[in-house]
Amino acid sequence: MMDLGRLRALHAVAVHGSVGRAAAALGFTPSAVSQQIAKLERETRTVLLERQGRGVVLTDAARELAATARTVLGLMERAEVRLEEQRGQAVGRLLVAAFATGARGLMPGVLAELRRRCPEVDVRLLESDPYPAAELVGRGEVDLALVQDWPSVPLPVQEGLSRLDLGTDPVDLVLPADDDLAALDAVPVERLRGQRWISVPPGNICHDWLVRTLREAGEEPDVRYQVDDFETQIALVAAGLGMAVVPRLGRGPLPAGVAARPVASQPSRRVFALWRAQASRRPAITEALAVMKDCWAAVEEAQRRAA
Repeated sequence: MMDLGRLRALHAVAVHGSVGRAAAALGFTPSAVSQQIAKLERETRTVLLERQGRGVVLTDAARELAATARTVLGLMERAEVRLEEQRGQAVGRLLVAAFATGARGLMPGVLAELRRRCPEVDVRLLESDPYPAAELVGRGEVDLALVQDWPSVPLPVQEGLSRLDLGTDPVDLVLPADDDLAALDAVPVERLRGQRWISVPPGNICHDWLVRTLREAGEEPDVRYQVDDFETQIALVAAGLGMAVVPRLGRGPLPAGVAARPVASQPSRRVFALWRAQASRRPAITEALAVMKDCWAAVEEAQRRAA
């Protein structure tokens, strides 16, 4: 009989696309994941991974086995959820995905409080953009996802997922403090035309919002620098290289020479949690959602005090 842990490792590589990302999702080292798959290869007498450049790809046999593993792991998950419901205690493993600023601005408090309230739950965190995070929840690869979208750029959510709205995250224009726009209380959208932009790459919800907003204002945005990390974007603004739209959640103090101003349209991201509806009665899920609500309220209160 094949070892379930080894099947889980293969399935993670199939889902996440590399040994490194699979290891991050499972909470193991890449070496440990590679060893699990090597043992599975010996166990099945089948080559499962092949080198391609600096990475690996799954063989045809591995893809078939990974599909079977998905079914087996799904059955195991449903059994674990039922047992946890019957015990009425939050136990087991809980894998949470969160977008970058949510992982920085909200999840430290959530994880610490969950550890205090539910010491029997093994909580793991995986940083992921909202688009793939929603898909991971739908496929059963993560149990819970903290995601965000914009009213004008809604996040596609497949059937079978439940949603808890936490609140909105205001987004400001971050610009050099000596720019004329920094003297305004709020910057009209039309004044955003003709600027040099620092933005996250295409395919990210924040980038999609910027492009759509400026196109509606009659201009194709001039995105000079594509940077995933908002703190790096702020550093580029400080160097006088352009402007950026940066959410408040997870944003640290601005460096000297940099200002943040609201945009007149008051753009804000909607922040919410997603999980599979069939797991709604699982105590670990209900506890995690309650903690998220409490921690979100604390973040909002801290932002009000800082305003």
